Amino acid sequence: MSDKKTYTDDEVKTKLAEHGLGEWYLEDGWIRRKYNTDGWPQTLMAVNAIGYLCEAAWHHADLSITWGKLWVKLKTHDAGGITDKDFELARKIEEVVLWRPAAGSSLTGNPKKFVFSKP
Repeated sequence: MSDKKTYTDDEVKTKLAEHGLGEWYLEDGWIRRKYNTDGWPQTLMAVNAIGYLCEAAWHHADLSITWGKLWVKLKTHDAGGITDKDFELARKIEEVVLWRPAAGSSLTGNPKKFVFSKP
């Protein structure tokens, strides 16, 4: 086991809120998030973006994908639970996957739904 601090279920829920990760939830010892996309190409692009972030962070998510949906789950295996690494990576995934050009930007943005939040 690692010397990284792991968090209790109640602490995880609090930290998710503190990190602005309202769509993420704790289940079976993992923090999880489902993303919806506008189709297969957008799902694959999101998977590749997440894969890049995970490899750069050297902290790897478990991913499940299907047409128009992507599930992400994180925990720190060597610590045996949820650590700060998981919250930091979840925040970065959220920023990148849901990023859109700001209003008034010269970037017009994709006219489709692309990747979005939906229960």
